[in-house]
Amino acid sequence: MTALDPSATSALTLREAAGQAGAWPFEEARKIVARVARTGQKEVIFETGYGPSGLPHIGTFGEVARTTMVRHAFRLLTDDKVKTRLIAFSDDMDGLRKVPDNIPNKDVIAAHLGKPLTQIPDPFGTHSSFGAHNNARLRGFLDQFGFDYEFASATDYYTSGRFDAALLHMLARYEAVMAIMLPSFRQERAATYSPFLPIHPETGVVMQVPIEVVDAAAGKIAWRDPVSGESFVTLVTGGHAKLQWKPDWAMRWYALGIDYEMAGKDLIESVKLSGEIVRALGGAPPEGFNYELFLDEKGQKISKSKGNGLSIEEWLTYASPESLSLFMYQKPSAAKRLYFDVIPRTVDDYLSFLEAYPRQGVKEQLGNPVWHIHSGAPPAPELLRHEGQGTAISFGMLLNLAAVANSEDPQVLWGFLRRYAPGVSPQTHPQLDRLITYAVRYFRDFVRPSKTYREADEVERAALQQLSDMLGRLPADASAEEIQTALYDIARPIPRYQDLKAKGATPERPGVSNEWFNMLYQVLLGESRGPRFGSFVALYGIAETRQLIADALAGDLIRRHAEFLVERSGEKGA
Repeated sequence: MTALDPSATSALTLREAAGQAGAWPFEEARKIVARVARTGQKEVIFETGYGPSGLPHIGTFGEVARTTMVRHAFRLLTDDKVKTRLIAFSDDMDGLRKVPDNIPNKDVIAAHLGKPLTQIPDPFGTHSSFGAHNNARLRGFLDQFGFDYEFASATDYYTSGRFDAALLHMLARYEAVMAIMLPSFRQERAATYSPFLPIHPETGVVMQVPIEVVDAAAGKIAWRDPVSGESFVTLVTGGHAKLQWKPDWAMRWYALGIDYEMAGKDLIESVKLSGEIVRALGGAPPEGFNYELFLDEKGQKISKSKGNGLSIEEWLTYASPESLSLFMYQKPSAAKRLYFDVIPRTVDDYLSFLEAYPRQGVKEQLGNPVWHIHSGAPPAPELLRHEGQGTAISFGMLLNLAAVANSEDPQVLWGFLRRYAPGVSPQTHPQLDRLITYAVRYFRDFVRPSKTYREADEVERAALQQLSDMLGRLPADASAEEIQTALYDIARPIPRYQDLKAKGATPERPGVSNEWFNMLYQVLLGESRGPRFGSFVALYGIAETRQLIADALAGDLIRRHAEFLVERSGEKGA
């Protein structure tokens, strides 16, 4: 994901346009460009954080995807003359506070609460620890997307001594750190707070205890076990202690020289405090911005431990990785509902952006999400050719084809497509082949069970019969535009469907309201909305559409769907 030289334009023109581009990754990248101009540094380090107390979720991916987009924009703005790195950091030395809801063998985890995640057995039985399992899940997914990153483990960095110098530096500035942190707590919490958390030498638990003695010269802290009363002296180096997460975040920025990191809006205050600590250490906080959080279908924040909202695997069951990247790109500062019903629209939005890209000038291309999703080198869109016209097939169109064909077989959909564009195949159109696979799965699990057909009233029955008769007078290979014109010609004389407010409408030639198309979707497809109907009929077939109308008028669509729901209910009961 590092392409920087789209063939459509020269690198010079691209850089000039990038300097004025308003897309948010460029706005973020300019912050880093200004930082480099101040410091003269030759390398910029980006960071994303992951808390492996729960399985990786889409929010984790979103942070890496968005940071990668900013990184690529920065590389373009600097002509790739400043070295960049992206560190995906896992806080796997944190003590586990509660058992996640979405894991097996919860009793195994419960016996080790309080210990670092890398010291807790893996409830899945596949890795050396729960932390290692979740780290592997994260890395596997990021690798699947082709992200260019370096994985970093807090456990490895603490125990190897890589953080030792920064930890000793923070211990020497212990009072300054406490002065920053204590005002953020209530009195009771402030009385026991310490930025350093010793690891209990006997139990292995990460201890939340007051520090009785700070010996910066020796690099040691003294504390007391609150249960046994026994006193201990612990080195802050070598993995014998770790930091509370806000000082830890600051120490990491300082130790690794992080230049850019995003964070959710729920962490605005934490970013501020960590930034103050970095300054107290003599460093500079990274650039970054605060993105909005994802919500589940109930409007609640998605959570690793609850497993609510969509998982990474679930999205990729029904849609492409590129569509997921688009969801992350769009409006990062706005809270977005992340559930199954957002998938079809997101997929079709991606396809629309991809289709538009080759026709755009360089300025528009840099504002097109696919430029950022594909790091400046989006693939060519796949178009079906029919009578010399290039037509893009939408996800919604495929869902409706599956619906009226009442089939979950991809080959049935390919049959319709070949009739429209002879010679098309999975080999000639691999992107479309993937899209069909996703559409069939989505139709099977979400569309078909939720369909709601309704009967047509007398006005609608008459209109549908007129439509069928007019379609019968069209040639079998009529174009989508010819069919769309026929649809308008049927609706225009019917008062219910007239729209006198439409652009160019007159009393003699009124426009056609959406109510006409809504009726077609509801009566014929069992949906509240659907694709451009002329394009749908051109793909589905005129004869097949006339039979669909006949089945609707006879009540067969309602009857067959009711039988399906009864059968499905029986399968679930079994």
